[in-house]
Amino acid sequence: MDARPHSRIYTRTGDAGDTGLFDGTRVSKADPRVAAYGDVDELSAWLGVARTHLTPSDLADLLETIQRDLFAVGARLADPRHRIAARVEKSIIGPARIEALEAAIDQLEAPLPPLRRFILAGGTIGGAVLHLARAACRRAERQVVALGGGEIDAEAVIYLNRLSDLLFVMARAANARGGVTELEW
Repeated sequence: MDARPHSRIYTRTGDAGDTGLFDGTRVSKADPRVAAYGDVDELSAWLGVARTHLTPSDLADLLETIQRDLFAVGARLADPRHRIAARVEKSIIGPARIEALEAAIDQLEAPLPPLRRFILAGGTIGGAVLHLARAACRRAERQVVALGGGEIDAEAVIYLNRLSDLLFVMARAANARGGVTELEW
């Protein structure tokens, strides 16, 4: 029998509408920083839904890696004094991660027909969810940019920008692999 006390998910510390950042600062749950990492969290959740419709595949594996990266972005957003980066290597989003997204875009886009017009979101379930994730990614990017220059590393903004491009290409790839023709606008 396990003698450890049961850990509860609820703490009641946010009942008054505030939450804690990594440095212990209490801020409103409506704070722009909290909104930004909340949008990143929502994006990660959409990627989790997409993974359930793409497994097993290289796309699902790539999404898992991206979800881990998004935890790093969220951690950076919850760290207003930039202290976590110095001690937690997995919280780093640097040029190598951005280059990995670009390489994935190039690889997935190569076999796809060139775009001549805008396409309507949809297709397979996995493709449609990836389009939703792309839109959530754009919103998260806008929230992060709204924080202003010194509040988050430039690489995190670049990462989110490149990620939305990748999610678009992944949606197209999922639909092509599923035999679904894209609907043009």
